[in-house]
Amino acid sequence: MLDWLVGLQTVIHGIVSEDIASFVASGDLATLLSLLPLAVGLGAIHALTPGHNKLVLATYLVGERPPMVRALGMSALLSLIHIASAVVIALGANWLVSRTITSAGQAPVLQISSRILLVAIGAWMVLRALRHRSHVHGEGAVFAVAAGLIPCPLTLFIMFYAVSQGVPQAGLVFAVAMLIGVGGVLCLVGIASTLAAGFLSQNAAAWASGPRFIGGIAGVAMIAIGAAQLLS
Repeated sequence: MLDWLVGLQTVIHGIVSEDIASFVASGDLATLLSLLPLAVGLGAIHALTPGHNKLVLATYLVGERPPMVRALGMSALLSLIHIASAVVIALGANWLVSRTITSAGQAPVLQISSRILLVAIGAWMVLRALRHRSHVHGEGAVFAVAAGLIPCPLTLFIMFYAVSQGVPQAGLVFAVAMLIGVGGVLCLVGIASTLAAGFLSQNAAAWASGPRFIGGIAGVAMIAIGAAQLLS
């Protein structure tokens, strides 16, 4: 299944390239807009492939146990930063592109920064669990920004291709569709994680230190995930 999803990336690249090329040839905005449903579906499929910090998001939500509305907000913010960072880089100055983007379509500086921040957040979760400290206002937003800081590689591809063809507006349209597709998948992850967190909290309620223990374990898991990504 995983191999199939990864292989599907090439197919998605081909479809998007053909769609943008068709728009370049016709110049008809209606043609581009008619492809939005397909683009949303491609974004959702892309979100199922490795990456997008789905595991990190689930780990954090299980450990922190925020209300459902806040969990959905964090999932949506993570998706927005993930897509928007790719758009900003693609539309940015040449010096930014040359310093952050490699030939493989990755952004090492942002990736390393994101993973260091995730390790720091995990360490804070562990420290807070050990010291019985309460949650800090806005902490969830900081996590969402840190986790979403790695730009979406498919959005980077779309934006770079659209800019190279002289139709950046086409790239922006597809980026919005990607945001809807990716955001939908990550919000489902947020819902499932929040429900799982509620189940764990109910079963840990009889143990006074249960919730803190879950939060501490989630922090350790985030440190491990971030460190493994840094070392890979």
